[in-house]
Amino acid sequence: MAMSSRVVRILRDLIAIPSVNPDGESEAGHAGELECARYAGEFCRRLGAAVVYEEVLPGRPNVVARFPSDGRAGKPRILFAPHTDTVSVAGMVIDPFGAELRDGRVWGRGACDTKGTMAAMLAALEEIGPAVAGLGAEVTFAGLMGEETRQHGSRHFAREHAGEYDFAVVGEPTGCRAVHTHKGSWWLRLRTSGVAVHGSTPERGVNAVTKMLPVVAALDGRFRERLAAPEFRHEVLGDSTINIGMIRGGTRTNIVPDECTIWLDLRFTPAAHRYGVPRMLDEFLAEEGFSGLVTIDADPCCAPLETDAGHPLVRKLAAAGHGTAGATWFCDALWLAEIGGIPSVAAGPGDIAQAHTADEWVGVAELEEGVRFYRSFLESV
Repeated sequence: MAMSSRVVRILRDLIAIPSVNPDGESEAGHAGELECARYAGEFCRRLGAAVVYEEVLPGRPNVVARFPSDGRAGKPRILFAPHTDTVSVAGMVIDPFGAELRDGRVWGRGACDTKGTMAAMLAALEEIGPAVAGLGAEVTFAGLMGEETRQHGSRHFAREHAGEYDFAVVGEPTGCRAVHTHKGSWWLRLRTSGVAVHGSTPERGVNAVTKMLPVVAALDGRFRERLAAPEFRHEVLGDSTINIGMIRGGTRTNIVPDECTIWLDLRFTPAAHRYGVPRMLDEFLAEEGFSGLVTIDADPCCAPLETDAGHPLVRKLAAAGHGTAGATWFCDALWLAEIGGIPSVAAGPGDIAQAHTADEWVGVAELEEGVRFYRSFLESV
């Protein structure tokens, strides 16, 4: 069987396995990464890898497959690390698990993000076959759970395997470019409180929604400008950004709302991170007179990724594909680098624009290029 059809078959197998991240809204029958991890683990075992399942959360393991090596001293230890979970299938206009092949594309949830990169990695390793032991690097495949929410899998792997690897390639759809830097991420909620009364006598209450309106305007104006100040600009990543993604307040039209919440998504450059984005927000709220008006409920602030583009393995990976790049999005590479001390990049076939879409797909030609990309990199080390 031609390898091009082989990578398509692997991807279709993976898409047909529901592995929706179960954090948040429940999707009965579709949630959890276990079966996807088992598929990848058995695939690697057939290729001669030593496979273990490291449970991170109940029923949600990382799968770790160490490929044989001839034992030559000094080989760099390279990690291939796609994630096994997908986002929700709610709102999809195609069968999310149908893995349909048509129009030169494979369709379904995870086709692009990121079962396509996983299929290309597995196909590349299968194509190399027993010769993997004689490569110039020791190779480990790790299917990481939970990337789409809080990155439990990569953080667990980084803690458990700190110091064991010299370089990590995280599977993400980057057009086979080596994404060596990406923005940091901070999600938080701002809340205002009021006093609920009947909507016919609003003067007797305190409207939490109207209290929030000047906060929204200031964040969307003056704070956005502060984030984009020249001193925080990055030559690859550009400016830091803020997105006011949701607003919720009140319970009925005829009741003055006693609570209003906005959800914020901040993406920031290394320079903004060094200054301190929470510090920047606190300073801004104080200057605007909002400190006593709002309360803050925040997720952990995730740092940007900054892997040296001149690292020898980054350069080899870039040469095997289409050079280096930066990204506005966040991925597992950060935790492997920050907790595990592993120089890490994200790289793989596909276009991030197709990730999370209602009709997610990846091109067959992209998959085939991904197989060549990963194999060429491993054989160049």
